[in-house]
Amino acid sequence: MKDIIVAIDFSKGSLHALDYAIEFANHVKSNLMMVWVNSQLNQETFNSESNQYKDEAVKNFEDLLESKSDKLKYGKLTYKMRKGKVYQEIASQAKAINAGLIIAGTHGVTGFEEFWIGSNAYRIVSYAPCPVITVRYDFNIKPEGIKSIVLPIDNSSDTRQKIPYAVHLAKAFNAEIHLLAIYSTNLKSMQRRVENSALMAQRYIEEAGIKYSLSSKHAENITNSTLEYAQLVDADLIAIMTEQETNASNILLGPFAQQMVNYSQIPVLSIQPKEIYEISTR
Repeated sequence: MKDIIVAIDFSKGSLHALDYAIEFANHVKSNLMMVWVNSQLNQETFNSESNQYKDEAVKNFEDLLESKSDKLKYGKLTYKMRKGKVYQEIASQAKAINAGLIIAGTHGVTGFEEFWIGSNAYRIVSYAPCPVITVRYDFNIKPEGIKSIVLPIDNSSDTRQKIPYAVHLAKAFNAEIHLLAIYSTNLKSMQRRVENSALMAQRYIEEAGIKYSLSSKHAENITNSTLEYAQLVDADLIAIMTEQETNASNILLGPFAQQMVNYSQIPVLSIQPKEIYEISTR
C-alpha cells in the first residue's frame, strides 16, 4: 500500500489513532506519516505564539519518534507540520505524497471540542483525496488486526465502488468479508438493484478467493441496522461510501456516512465516489 497519513493533535484520541495506524501499517508494510496542523489562524495569535506551538509540536513529535519508531516493523515513521484549516491541510498533504489512506481519531458525538481531531474527523473524510479510516478513542486495538469486514450494499449507484478496496484489505489481513444487502424501501425496482449489486460483489469476492458471508436485512435506518449487524459478526471494520453532496462552496457528507463516522464504535473506512473526488480536486 502507498504511504499512510495519521492526523495528530497530541490528544489521547489522536495518539490512540497512531497506535491503530502502526498496527495497520505493519500488516500492509507501509510507511507512516504523522501530520499536525497549526490551526491558530488569528494573526495576533500567530505572531506571538506560533513559534511556541511549533516548538512544542516538534518536541512532541521527537518523543513519538523515539517511543514509536521501533513498533513500525517494515516502513518508516515520519512527521510533517502544516498551517491552516485542519481538514484542508490533511487533504493537501495526502495529495502531496499520493497517500493511499488517512487514519484519524474521533470522539464520536460527545461535544468534546478541546482538540481538533474529534470535531474535524468528518471534514477530513469529506475532503480527503483517498480513503479514510476513522477510529474511536476507546476502540480496543487487536494485535491480530482486521479479521472481519462489514460491507453494506444499498441501492445507491456508488455502493459497489468500495468492494475492490475492501478485498485488498481482506487479502492483506487474511480477513473475512460480511456482505450485508440492505433494503431500505419496498420498491421492487430498488430491491432488485440491491440484489444485483450484492451478487456482483459476491462474484468479485469469490474470484479473489476471500472468505465471505452474505446476509440481507430490511431497514428503516441504514446506520442502525449496519451497526447492529457489525456487532453481531464482531466486525473490526465497516466499509462505506461517503455518498457526498457538492455545491459551489462546500463538500458535505451524506447522512448515512455522517452518522456512521459520528456514531460507530467500530472503525469506519470511508471511500469517496470517483466522480466526487474529481469534482473536489479541480
